[in-house]
Amino acid sequence: MDLRIFTEPQQGASYDDQLAVARATEDLGFEGFFRSDHYLGSGTGDGLPGPTDSWTTLAGLARETSRIRLGTLVSSATFRHPGVLAIQVAQVDQMSGGRVELGLGAGWFAQEHAAYGIPFPEKRFDLLTEQLELITGLWGTPVGSHYGFEGSHYTLTNSPALPKPVQRSPLDPERAGVPVIVGGNGPRRTPALAARYASEFNMSFPAPADVEARVATVRAACEEAGRDPSSLTYSVAQVLCAGRDDAEVARRAAAIRRDVTEVRAVGFAGTPSAVVDRIGSYRELGVTRVYLQVLDLHDLDHLELVASEVASQLG
Repeated sequence: MDLRIFTEPQQGASYDDQLAVARATEDLGFEGFFRSDHYLGSGTGDGLPGPTDSWTTLAGLARETSRIRLGTLVSSATFRHPGVLAIQVAQVDQMSGGRVELGLGAGWFAQEHAAYGIPFPEKRFDLLTEQLELITGLWGTPVGSHYGFEGSHYTLTNSPALPKPVQRSPLDPERAGVPVIVGGNGPRRTPALAARYASEFNMSFPAPADVEARVATVRAACEEAGRDPSSLTYSVAQVLCAGRDDAEVARRAAAIRRDVTEVRAVGFAGTPSAVVDRIGSYRELGVTRVYLQVLDLHDLDHLELVASEVASQLG
């Protein structure tokens, strides 16, 4: 089971805060450091010191780490023109030596768009669909050839389709590309996009009872598209709130302003053995990767606990 650390810096974290967590992630043996892509926090916090741009942050972390995978869970299709995003991601992949993954979604948080003057169109899923085609097309165009695209939302003419990522596309090793993560709750269109473009399908904060049916839906979409369902990685993201005893679990829940009963019911929460059991229950459903949502970026002992008493039991 791959364990990745997943942070929400828009809630109030500097670049240095994220760097400390990324370095701990690498030193403790976790597989990757991923962050949300938001410009506005939620809840009651003040959000200080303010948002950090995800791809600017990942560029910095690419030069200050050496092993872990880096990426977004997930970037919003509303934030960046896909031609620009393709350049950004390819460059960060080069800077990291080929360790980047792109999570891409339709976007949902209308308030952050209003706060920073970012358009928030109604048909965002159509934007996402065109962006996935366009970005992977730019990366996959052979060096020396040109790429063109004409859709309802974007038009590219005679693009040199540069720069290229270091990595090869997981779906076509003859072409350049980075692993693409697609996720969502939609019963039809999202699974179809994952089957066509993604190397990973992510379920973010699902009710545990819903995971089996969602995996089955995506597997069926792969079969319909003529793709081996086992070629897609199935992952789950849930809040992390582990402790050596009930008092430590309660303290960590209070620190992130979450109800301890609620996080125990849905998250990776409780004693190390309880977290192992929860993650193991997902593995039985075909999930092979989990994202541990770390909301208190200053509590590095939390990561040390999971590395020593959870990861060691999962193999």
